[in-house]
Amino acid sequence: MNSRRDFLKSLAIGGGGLVLSFNWASTAKAALNTDAATAIDLNFNAFLSIDTNGLVTIFSPNPEIGQGIKTAFPIVVAEELDINWERVKVEQANFDATKYDRQLTGGSGAIKHSWERLRVAGATAKDLLLQAASNKWGIEKGLLKAEDGHIIAPSGKKLNYGELVLDASKLEAPKDVKLKNVADFKLIGSSVKGVDNFNVLTGKPLFGIDYKREGMLNAQIQRPPAFGLKIKAVDDSAVRNMPGIVNVVQFDNKVAIVGKTTWEIMQARKNLKVTYEQDTALESSSDHDRIFTELMASQDESYTKRKDGDIVAGFAKAAKTIERTYECPFIPHSPMEPMNFFAHVKSDSVELAGPTQTPDRARRSIAKLMDIPAENISLELTKMGGGFGRRLDDGYAVEAAHVSKLAGNIPVKVTWTKEDDITGGYYRPAVRYKFKAGIDKNGKMIAYHLKGVGMNAGNCTRQDNFPAGAVENLLVESVDHKSPITTGPWRAPITNFLAYAEQSFLDEVAELAGKDTVAMRLELFESAKTNPVGNITYDIDRFTETIKVAAEKARWNDKKRKTSLGFSSYYSHNSYVTQIAEMEKVNGKPELKKVYAVTDCGIVINQSGSQNQIYGAIVDGIGHAMFGKLSFTKGEPDQKNFDTYRLIRYNEVPEVEAYFIDNGMSPTGLGEPALPPVGGAVANAIAKATGKRLYSQPFGLADEKVAEYL
Repeated sequence: MNSRRDFLKSLAIGGGGLVLSFNWASTAKAALNTDAATAIDLNFNAFLSIDTNGLVTIFSPNPEIGQGIKTAFPIVVAEELDINWERVKVEQANFDATKYDRQLTGGSGAIKHSWERLRVAGATAKDLLLQAASNKWGIEKGLLKAEDGHIIAPSGKKLNYGELVLDASKLEAPKDVKLKNVADFKLIGSSVKGVDNFNVLTGKPLFGIDYKREGMLNAQIQRPPAFGLKIKAVDDSAVRNMPGIVNVVQFDNKVAIVGKTTWEIMQARKNLKVTYEQDTALESSSDHDRIFTELMASQDESYTKRKDGDIVAGFAKAAKTIERTYECPFIPHSPMEPMNFFAHVKSDSVELAGPTQTPDRARRSIAKLMDIPAENISLELTKMGGGFGRRLDDGYAVEAAHVSKLAGNIPVKVTWTKEDDITGGYYRPAVRYKFKAGIDKNGKMIAYHLKGVGMNAGNCTRQDNFPAGAVENLLVESVDHKSPITTGPWRAPITNFLAYAEQSFLDEVAELAGKDTVAMRLELFESAKTNPVGNITYDIDRFTETIKVAAEKARWNDKKRKTSLGFSSYYSHNSYVTQIAEMEKVNGKPELKKVYAVTDCGIVINQSGSQNQIYGAIVDGIGHAMFGKLSFTKGEPDQKNFDTYRLIRYNEVPEVEAYFIDNGMSPTGLGEPALPPVGGAVANAIAKATGKRLYSQPFGLADEKVAEYL
């Protein structure tokens, strides 16, 4: 982590204001610039500016994907600056590797990694303004206070920040600054509307799909219809003379049609004739079932990810054992905004624009491809209409650069159709898990075995997750099959399904032991606290607090309740989430009515945005657990668009009550942690209401009756 001394400043009087910059890369060094002509140093980020009218502009560097950081980042800066939020303007910063560290969106890590830096940025600006007022009035700085964009003297006289920026610009930045006590926060922890809300509601061009440039052409790309095919021959003769078509280019087993409008290109694609031949295996879902079965039965020590105690001896001593298998299919990311990207490759530079979670990866890939220095590549970040991990991949940006170069160094935007997106994506891997547990005569779990098999999933387990650390004899194994079907991170990678399987299984273990499932979890945590086994990566007290609060909010111990509750609790992305799903019988049929969610993500920066993240993750998790499925026939996806790929509908969304643990700890991830536990909560609620246990996702497609529960 960068220390506060890593934050340096350059000062600019040009434009009539103070521009405060700080170094996001701990290895960078710079001197103070006081000459207006040289003040804007490209080695630093002009992160915060104040004009002579007292208007504060805060640049938000990380890509906005709906997780709310374009609002949350500035809130943190504004809090330490002590500025009225109404006097803040927020702008999206373009990508610049010389100014920013970790300018990406993924892993629910943006706030966690930037928390201290953002606070120091605001506090440093405030300190300079306090010093400027101190010098002006001849009053000791410690006697002055900053409040709502003003520096106030003990007598009550005050100056607004705009009146002090020119004097502040002549001062040297402090080497260290004092940050606020958490108890003194005013803006952090309140509810603030998203800074883009109005523009989104009124249809302003914010997204990559809206992006236009004078002289820009459009393109779409024809890819093989099945994973494992390669191009044999292309006949584009009927395409080249069609209205609006400018060019047809071929690269990397793809054919791109360049034209004036996307509509004209879509018509031309119907006349493009491409023949394919087999390149690698053409896998069907039936093949995957066979592979899963074979690998689950195979034995190899290299599969071992964690081993505590003696698993064989543990099961030998068990009074009772239970074994269950859970499976999930491939699923696409299916964001509402399709993949798109703009590129203009020139002889010695490249201009890029579009929605990406990893701008630096895109820039570096294109620099290597075009043999152009990375510093000669600019990238304008647009808002993203969903991503869920899909836009971590840079392939669609690289495609745009390919097309621009091959079509004659033209400015071009490549746009995918929804069919392109679903059939040519980087999917959540299909995975299968086998769990086995053994309990002693007192109902204590003394043996726990998890084996996971994935399709291009890497390590499909999280070997150090609970109940690791609480069970004397434990074995976790992972096997991966290399498939031609492309996969990638999908919101809360691996844990999005693993949590459901684990939480459903532990619910059955509690039944086998004759224990309440919440009580059993708390017993296991107490065991991990008093007699820890091996490495423990989670905070037991934070974990158990979410469980206790959730049980209280949902009235878990109310014996008079007429509804059925399903429990689930999980730790991911440095945050703790417990959820309880509630099912109620309506006209004799069980219906999912409510989900209680209690989250410990440390300090909540924006109550409104944070609650939205919980709501969105729960809806997303339920929808894909109930309906998400991508199957294959000889390498070709069977589902092509939303008519065959089912998503959750508005009338199927339950009520959600979201609560946060207020513990004053530094904030952690929130974009993903609320998704993993919801599948288990819903499945366990269904089991309580109907007696039916669910072992395969999607629940609703495997059993039509289950779909009716929504």
